[in-house]
Amino acid sequence: MYLKKIDGPRAVTLPDGSIMTRADLPHPETRRWVASRKAAVVRAVRHGLLTDEQAMERYALSAEELAEWVKAVASHGEEALKATLVQRFREHDT
Repeated sequence: MYLKKIDGPRAVTLPDGSIMTRADLPHPETRRWVASRKAAVVRAVRHGLLTDEQAMERYALSAEELAEWVKAVASHGEEALKATLVQRFREHDT
């Protein structure tokens, strides 16, 4: 069996004991960002599956956009990534 050479780990263990692999990430051509896809990218970055640079390149994200997702999760949890709750959480940050 042949494994494609990649930079970084193929899988990481999350704090809850589950394993996250690159197969768990959204497709690189994703354009519709629902909260669960954003959360998967943030989890991958926070736990070392992807670097910030790899995530920005893979998903064509700006540094500001990725930083906002990471900040929202760090401050309010993954619920903060839902579009319907963005305004509520931003009011608390100002």
